Amino acid sequence: MSSTNRRSFLARSAVLAAVPTVAALADGALAGQASAATGTLPDYAPIPPSALGPAVNSQGYYVGRVRRNLYWVTDGTYQAAFLTTREGVVLFDAPPTIGHNLQRAIDEIAAANGVSNRVTHIVYSHHHADHLGASSLFGRHVTRIGHAENRRLLARDNDPTRPLPDVTFENRYSLRVGGERVDLAWHGTNHSPDNIYIHLPDHDTLMLVDVNLPGWVPFDSFNLNEDVPGSMAAPAKAMTYPWKHFIGGHMGRLGTRQDMVVYQQYVNDIVDNVKKALTAVDPTPYFAKYGDNSWAAVKEYQAAQVAYAADPVIKKYTGVLAAADVYTASTTFIILESLRLDLGQGSQVHA
Repeated sequence: MSSTNRRSFLARSAVLAAVPTVAALADGALAGQASAATGTLPDYAPIPPSALGPAVNSQGYYVGRVRRNLYWVTDGTYQAAFLTTREGVVLFDAPPTIGHNLQRAIDEIAAANGVSNRVTHIVYSHHHADHLGASSLFGRHVTRIGHAENRRLLARDNDPTRPLPDVTFENRYSLRVGGERVDLAWHGTNHSPDNIYIHLPDHDTLMLVDVNLPGWVPFDSFNLNEDVPGSMAAPAKAMTYPWKHFIGGHMGRLGTRQDMVVYQQYVNDIVDNVKKALTAVDPTPYFAKYGDNSWAAVKEYQAAQVAYAADPVIKKYTGVLAAADVYTASTTFIILESLRLDLGQGSQVHA
């Protein structure tokens, strides 16, 4: 492993170690916790090379051109983007893990191209701190833009690292700066109530954060999505836009339309298998064994449903999507619960 790749690996490891996770119900996750407690860690399938992006530099970031004057920045785990214009720079998100490297990346591109390095606007994809926690680094004299719900949620959170947006919108907003155009739209809740679609039509690019992480399965429990049906519907909405380049907010590379197709199929396969599990897995043995301990019966019954639905998906996508064997079970559980509770799948009326 080269020193640069090692730095990239360590940077990703440090960030992921700091991310809080939701405890998974699947037996595999619990076994992994037990192994860690005894000093041994579980093995997982190798990461497909296609899932990895470029190595970061000695300062811990990579900056590259998306198209023309649109660039993206990554530390291997998080992503941001920026657009250089004749009036200044428009920044899209400000993840704290990239932090001061955002300005370093902008400075690098500005110096190479002879353009301004001054950030004049920051577009907020959504309110979560892991994507906006470096916003305050750019001072008060920056115009911040987000959805109306974004402002309400940030006001509630009262986090000085995430200043409130100065400009808000309900459904659509076109930002025009220095001869450039950025179309912002809200198409309903998905990962969060305020998550927006950021379309740069003159750069063939769409940015939609925390929905599809190109080359990878979703993070724990289906990316911790707040609206599971909305998140499952989001990729189809994204595909109605014309774009070639996709910025998903996480991991080390850009995405393509084919990445979105594969991601949609992955989720659809989980949904199809969950529907089968809701009827195929018999609850009787679990309730017979645990008697009055209803939670034990439900836990083991649902773990069996998750295994029934997730195992074929893990097998199909190992080697296709990175970490298929790591987080598919927890995503399957969240989708199982959404199909039951949001959509009424498998609901039985007592006679």
